[in-house]
Amino acid sequence: MSAITKKKYVVNEALQRYELPDEKHYIVKIVAPRGNNLHEVVTPNGTTFLVTMPTKFRRTIFIKRGDYVLVEDIEEGDKVKAEIIQILLKDNIKYIRSQNCWPKEFTDVDEDESMDRSKSNNIDDMMPPSESEEDEEEQE
Repeated sequence: MSAITKKKYVVNEALQRYELPDEKHYIVKIVAPRGNNLHEVVTPNGTTFLVTMPTKFRRTIFIKRGDYVLVEDIEEGDKVKAEIIQILLKDNIKYIRSQNCWPKEFTDVDEDESMDRSKSNNIDDMMPPSESEEDEEEQE
């Protein structure tokens, strides 16, 4: 199987696979990349540790600060405590929330961040008034 075909299967799996967290898997938020396919994450209770990205996701799907992933604990490492099982995209998150399996600690923060983003996305508020608006005010 060629590398392109493998990437296609990995991307399709990420887009179409909806998995709920259970006793082995749990949701964490990416805090920062640490290099060498390691990422620092925070759990809903505030614990931070490193997770590793499996080879099937490397160079295929990219994650950034603020993204959510589903992880599974590993026993081998002292610093690296879990491995990424699934990268949660918008549709995955909506599905998990509809099943009432989303951590409450992440919900409060997400609503505040989305409100801040919606306020900052209004470009008219960030631009200075145009000349035509000033001309209209002078004419009145």
